[in-house]
Amino acid sequence: MAEENIAEEITWLRRENQELKAEIERLRRLLEEALRASKRQAAPFSREKPKAHAQKPGRKAGIKYGRRCRRPIPDQVDKIVDVPLPACCPHCGGGLEEWATVSQFQTEIPEPRVERIEFRIHVGRCAQCRRRVQGRHRWQSSNAIGGAASQLGPRVLALATQLNKGLGLPYGKTAAVLEEAFGLRVSRSGLCQALARVAHKAAPTYAAMIEQVRGSPSVTPDETGWKVNGRLWWMWAFSTAEVTVYSIQDGRGFEQAALVLGADYAGFLVRDGWSVYRQFIHAYHQTCLSHLLRRCRELRLVLGSKKGRFPLQVQSILEHSLRLRDRFVQQQISPHGMATARGRLETRMERLLEVNYRRPENQRFANHLRREQDALFSFLHCPGLDATNWRAEQAIRPMVVTRKVWGGNRTPAGAITQSILVSILQTCRQQGRRGTQTLRQLLCSPQSKILDLAAPKR
Repeated sequence: MAEENIAEEITWLRRENQELKAEIERLRRLLEEALRASKRQAAPFSREKPKAHAQKPGRKAGIKYGRRCRRPIPDQVDKIVDVPLPACCPHCGGGLEEWATVSQFQTEIPEPRVERIEFRIHVGRCAQCRRRVQGRHRWQSSNAIGGAASQLGPRVLALATQLNKGLGLPYGKTAAVLEEAFGLRVSRSGLCQALARVAHKAAPTYAAMIEQVRGSPSVTPDETGWKVNGRLWWMWAFSTAEVTVYSIQDGRGFEQAALVLGADYAGFLVRDGWSVYRQFIHAYHQTCLSHLLRRCRELRLVLGSKKGRFPLQVQSILEHSLRLRDRFVQQQISPHGMATARGRLETRMERLLEVNYRRPENQRFANHLRREQDALFSFLHCPGLDATNWRAEQAIRPMVVTRKVWGGNRTPAGAITQSILVSILQTCRQQGRRGTQTLRQLLCSPQSKILDLAAPKR
């Protein structure tokens, strides 16, 4: 009897040993992939090996060709150039007989040139209050004279702002583009000071945008690291359907978020699982399902098929909720059916979270879901509400690219300039406006004005 028990124990230990070896090998592969991914930040090369039988590049023949399109013929032609036949055949030198005339259209940038304007400003004095008054032309971007009489025009400043803040070019490359394209020489420090003046003009519009975000029925926030003078600050993004506001601050807490959103914000807050957002107690919350689904997939990868049943069940419920939303939008299910199916999903999730799980990874995930339980299916209670924070993620992405190019700002004043200008440019892009034209309106205004960016202009 004892020998049989020993034999069974040996068999069990051998099987456990094989399972542990397989687990060690799997974790080793995961560690290697994680180490490779950590070194992939500065070089966005392919993540996996090339396919053995990859498709050939270029257009496919037949039905797989794709969408057929070409550059449209211009509605207006500014110049017609006649192109005659050569004197003789370029191949054999024989004579030529003309038999047709065809057209080719070319859209070209005109020869760039710098326009230097001198404003003869008339200066006078009020006969009643004796205050000094001077004229102002609609092309002027400033009233400064004397030592600051030579300035950059509004078109130059708007383009430089778009290049530096909108496209992420450093000041040096922005100056290089201006010199290469237009022959305009400007220093990096001059651009830095000029963009600070642009931000000063745009500050009232930026404040109005913050008020618009606070009054919006739904806001999607997000944050990412940002360097100011080599120290870690945070770039906050608060995005709505019409407006996006950025704010670079020295913290990542509730105080910094409330500085833009307002501590008493009472609309819908579509956000990730960062605990700070839960402190907006007056808001209706929707946690990002994309983050949760990604965490489910990662847990299943780490735990394996046997021990990853809990994240698999959570993933099934969340994906079912997204399909339910799509069916309701397509009017394949009635409001009553929607409410019934929603209740079943909430019951399934509640039963999953009543269990105490042995694995620490599952237990941590379950605790997180318990904290977010009230915000999991808000989008099913309010049709039209986003289920993910994609809006803020897309708003953050250009700033991440800019951070990789030139790091951040050197001073807090530069961080304020960055926040104001990228907010206006991103909002213009979001609404289909031309950012350079909007900046020119601000620059050519004698006093600081507030532009109405509430309604999209598409």
